[in-house]
Amino acid sequence: MVFGMKNSILLATACASLLHLGAQAQHVPADRLGHSKFRQLEQELPTPNSYRNAAGAPGHAYYQNRADYDIQLTLDEKTHVLTGTEWITYRNNSPDALTYLWVQLDQNMMKPGSMTDQSKKGSIPSSITPEQINEQYVDKYQGGFNVTEVKSATGGKLPYVINNTMMRVDLPAALAPGQSVRFYVAWNYLINDRMKDGGRSGYEHFDEEGNTLYTIAQFFPRMAVYGDNVGWQHKQFLGQGEFTLPFGDYKVAITVPSDHLVAATGTLTNEASVLTATQRQRLAEARKTTDKPVIIATEAEAREREKTKATSTKTWTFSAKNVRDFAFATSRKFIWDAMTVKVGNRTTLAESFYPKEGNPLWEQFSTRAVAQTIETYSKFTVDYPYERAISVHTDDIGMEYPMICFNGGRPDPDGTYSEAEKLGMISVIIHEVGHNFFPMIINSDERQWTWMDEGLNTFVQYLTEQEWDVNYPSRRGPAYKIVEYMRAPALNQVPIMTNSESILQFGNNAYGKPATALNILRETVMGRELFDHAFKTYCTRWAFKHPSPADFFRTMEDASGVDLDWFWRGWFYTTEAVDQELSKVRIAAVPTLDPKELEAQRKAEADAEYAAFIGNQRNETSNRPTKVDKDPAYRDFYVTEYNRHAVSKADAKRLAGLKPGPSGYLHEVTVKNVGGLIMPVVVRYTFADGSSHIERWPAEIWIQSEQEFTKTVFLPKKAVSIDLDPFRELADIDLYNNVWGGDADLHLEALPKPTGAQLWRSNPMRDARN
Repeated sequence: MVFGMKNSILLATACASLLHLGAQAQHVPADRLGHSKFRQLEQELPTPNSYRNAAGAPGHAYYQNRADYDIQLTLDEKTHVLTGTEWITYRNNSPDALTYLWVQLDQNMMKPGSMTDQSKKGSIPSSITPEQINEQYVDKYQGGFNVTEVKSATGGKLPYVINNTMMRVDLPAALAPGQSVRFYVAWNYLINDRMKDGGRSGYEHFDEEGNTLYTIAQFFPRMAVYGDNVGWQHKQFLGQGEFTLPFGDYKVAITVPSDHLVAATGTLTNEASVLTATQRQRLAEARKTTDKPVIIATEAEAREREKTKATSTKTWTFSAKNVRDFAFATSRKFIWDAMTVKVGNRTTLAESFYPKEGNPLWEQFSTRAVAQTIETYSKFTVDYPYERAISVHTDDIGMEYPMICFNGGRPDPDGTYSEAEKLGMISVIIHEVGHNFFPMIINSDERQWTWMDEGLNTFVQYLTEQEWDVNYPSRRGPAYKIVEYMRAPALNQVPIMTNSESILQFGNNAYGKPATALNILRETVMGRELFDHAFKTYCTRWAFKHPSPADFFRTMEDASGVDLDWFWRGWFYTTEAVDQELSKVRIAAVPTLDPKELEAQRKAEADAEYAAFIGNQRNETSNRPTKVDKDPAYRDFYVTEYNRHAVSKADAKRLAGLKPGPSGYLHEVTVKNVGGLIMPVVVRYTFADGSSHIERWPAEIWIQSEQEFTKTVFLPKKAVSIDLDPFRELADIDLYNNVWGGDADLHLEALPKPTGAQLWRSNPMRDARN
């Protein structure tokens, strides 16, 4: 019986210990359980290989396939039908044999019954007109490609299958590595009325005068990318995730009404056939002018062309080398101006095409904004390599293509405009021209990762706007402008590293947040010198190639020597926010070496502690006579003579032997990571005279203490207030818990206070008698 009882007691004790350990484990911080926010991104990033190495650069076996195009186009202005034929020469530089090719048919997104059409959601609106019902549900725009022929170079028909916005072309024999195939496609499609049917391209019709302005893109069957990290990128085009395209050379002939002016990707190769002698003379002048735009086709001439409605045609021919796409704009309404921009050892023609409705804004600002963009982006990325950079105006749009973009920003009919309209126009031009760099040159996969072009581009857009005007009210870039988004509930957000089609709050997620993250990296985490070198290294490494997110992350670290895995994880892989709380402050003066001052300090501290005790405990006997008060028998040396606050003779001697230090104060702060996102800590100490001192602590201060840390600094003056993120550079979502101002005095002594054991062994009575 006793033996059994003893074992029962031992078992119960063991169980209790296990339960205690289990309870302790529940409170172990995540960083102690292998979930540190500073752990490396090795699990998240793909394994480096011979195609993409661990430094973030193209590997020794990197390849990319190529597609060259010879395109013939005819525009019917009466029916708005574009008819085209193309010869595609596709070169297989991969190590794989390809038995079929995938071709993109992006216009099919707008075809009735498409995946995009069938995926639209919505409730019955509170009001809708019969005309709107007809347009939205009955008489829909009949968009999409009508592919009429696909044949081989020898004239034989090639079998093909159309799957929504993708077309598979089956080859008669596998395309071996290092070989090319040439094939022909014929098609046509009804161009969409962009103002009514929407879309990234289309036409704007001016009803009062009966003229049309065409901005045409995604207009031809385009090769999909075959790459080392994706195979065939044939994810369907649903409308939000943009485009992934191989590089190639283009020869394009565009037949339009003879009174049209055409702006397009590439060099116009038949100027003498389509431009007047006066226009050619003005164009030559523009190619020599760097200080202001030269008008090549005037507003007065455009107004005359608007009246003609020519029935004859002209064919404009363009040649573009090493571009990933082609787009054009055509109208008889165009005014045209241009000026030259010098970048490195090259010159580029900055141009604008716009209708009279864009003036006076466009004539004054568009081409200047194009030129500024080319200059600033070239400084931070790579030198602009193309011969042209064109901004075309049509209403309510912002879309980008190699050497050409379509931009909104239109004054009121009387020519007046608000400041917001002007700045919005300049910003959209900077942004869309900037897309020449991201993704037209640094050619990321837009279909998969929107942030790699929109986010990086928005970041450099911010730098460009600030070079335009230091007081420019940039919409995105500064940290404080992303706070409202990051403060939103987690269910309303997704990480930046989310596929394009699945992004919530598209503008904030894919544009604003990554741009802000890069701005914080540059200004607060890395510093401008390290960041700018690393960013330019990334752009140089991946110019005219296909980078992935891992290539960007790795290059930024490789070229700067800064471990940023904690930053990428927090900003790009989570929806955590920055919320640093200044939870505790203590301040102590440099200890005095004067025994009398120390005695007074000790007494004041003890009195304060006793007063607090009396106040907290409400001791009922505190004001009544005690035994010691009433009876001398209860008194001895420690009651009648001993001053417990006095400095002992030994301590006084030790104090006399200490060297005096600087005058000042130790400031202890405790900072909590409430939001979860690891970031550097910026602290401002403000003094009574109005001056201040700034401390900047790296993100690594959170290592092994990701929830909270305490740090002490010495300052020559006593702070009267302390605040975190004083310049709003960290995107802290709650500034109310960042500030301290009040009493935090802590009295320090030059000698360590004796422990309990030391007090027990000490004998002040003997010291007093000696």
